[in-house]
Amino acid sequence: MSAPESIVICDDEAALREMLAEYLERRGFLVRCAANAAELRQAMAEAVPDVILLDITMPGEDGLSVLRSLDRQERPAVIMLTAMGDVVDRIIGLEMGADDYLAKPVDLRELVARIKAVMRRSARPAPMEELPAIPRTRYPFGRATLDLEAATLTSVEDGREIPLTAMEFSLLKLFALNRGRVLNRDQILEGAHDRSWDPFDRSIDIRISRIRRKIEHNPKKPEVIRTVRGLGYIYDPPPGRGHLPHGND
Repeated sequence: MSAPESIVICDDEAALREMLAEYLERRGFLVRCAANAAELRQAMAEAVPDVILLDITMPGEDGLSVLRSLDRQERPAVIMLTAMGDVVDRIIGLEMGADDYLAKPVDLRELVARIKAVMRRSARPAPMEELPAIPRTRYPFGRATLDLEAATLTSVEDGREIPLTAMEFSLLKLFALNRGRVLNRDQILEGAHDRSWDPFDRSIDIRISRIRRKIEHNPKKPEVIRTVRGLGYIYDPPPGRGHLPHGND
């Protein structure tokens, strides 16, 4: 069995590092984190990774300076993380030999696709995708399956329909269509709009808490709809749990 592909995430935002590391580890990658250029060099001295996710804007030595200092012949693949409007930095990074770039806020599904693409170009096979193909209108939600076409939530265990309010269905649909993407409160309000919602109250959290009681194996330790501290919520069902049983395709 081959060793997992290794990644170093170098970014000064702790919440972003933790979120990316957790997501990538759940997909079979070996992940280490660095908060600045010095920590990145220390990590590389211990073991050279297959890919570096490198933030351009960091206090002290920035990402472009780090990229410039890396040996082009021996360095790993580098994906630059840039602010949405930093077009010039992206161009400079690519001209300096970065393999790819990704704008923040990062779409996690796109990130995995970009990592696999640079690994293929570097002749390093990426881990197999663990999640099976899922019918377009049906999505696994822990102990239940959401059917968008029928607007129903069904128990995986006994096939019974689980009661949903219209807003709970709208929320589940929003998460299903944004699998692997962190959604903040503004995006949730816009995507599952309800005129009675007040963006300053805790109604979103209350509704998600109620949904978790219906879908999670352990609502106190949610695995399907998880909280990303300081950022929002993400629908990211763990591999091997909550998938549709055979015969539902």
